[in-house]
Amino acid sequence: MDNQEEVREFLTSRRAKISPEQAGLPAGSRRRVPGLRRSEVAALADVSVEYYAKLERGNLAGASPAVLEAVARALNLDDAECAHLLNLAQAADGSDALTRPRRRTSRTWTPHRSLQWTLDAVTAGPAFVRNGRMDVLAANPLFETFYSDLYATRGNQQNLARFTFLDPAARRFYPDWNTFADITVAIVRTEAGRNPHDKDLHDLVGELSTRSDEFRTRWGAHNVRLHSTGTKHFHHHTVGDLILAFEGLDLTAEPGLTLTIYTAEPGSASEEGLRLLASWAATPQTHTAHPIE
Repeated sequence: MDNQEEVREFLTSRRAKISPEQAGLPAGSRRRVPGLRRSEVAALADVSVEYYAKLERGNLAGASPAVLEAVARALNLDDAECAHLLNLAQAADGSDALTRPRRRTSRTWTPHRSLQWTLDAVTAGPAFVRNGRMDVLAANPLFETFYSDLYATRGNQQNLARFTFLDPAARRFYPDWNTFADITVAIVRTEAGRNPHDKDLHDLVGELSTRSDEFRTRWGAHNVRLHSTGTKHFHHHTVGDLILAFEGLDLTAEPGLTLTIYTAEPGSASEEGLRLLASWAATPQTHTAHPIE
């Protein structure tokens, strides 16, 4: 992905989202563009208009951490957006190793035995490991039963982004599909800032942009996200509605990978539903792919 274009579109989109009132500036009148003017961002960041214009044209190479922090404050960037801006700056300053396309390694990665043992030891909730492209790289039996629709379609290639946007089953499995779609694209966009030359990521974004208008529109918004904890709603084809909390843990031994565990509130109907799924996950029959309805 072109770093300068990424920088340009990200900074422009963030500037357009901030109203003068949010930035503590008078609203004024006769504004031709939404959000702040370049000159206003430059003043808030205490840099010259010319220098900020250079940054917004995509030239982050050489920008100091202090300048990046000042721009982030001026644009009211949240933690995920600040991290994304730093990733874009690091890519702009990158060595030849950064600018060369990376080899396709995700297809051959296998979890260490102890990691799979850890996943299998989690029996009360779905647990899995993913990368920033949303490839499911390892999972416990309950996750495979819970996400049986994901495994039912080979074209998904066990990728949650592809499942979300290309598989009709996702709209049944995710009652609030729009929220899941927003989160998915934000995670993938965050990964694009962190690993801009990942060839598998290029291919995934290209495929989804071509085949899904919903993805393409969201991708153009340049939203990013740190996705580590929260609550999600699901509708499983067998046990019905489930409300599950999740925790995402970065694997220090495998940088770029996240271990996610879903759990239900003790004593809730969702906990009972997970117990039922867990009992099926413990039998060989449940590992058969669930047919698409």
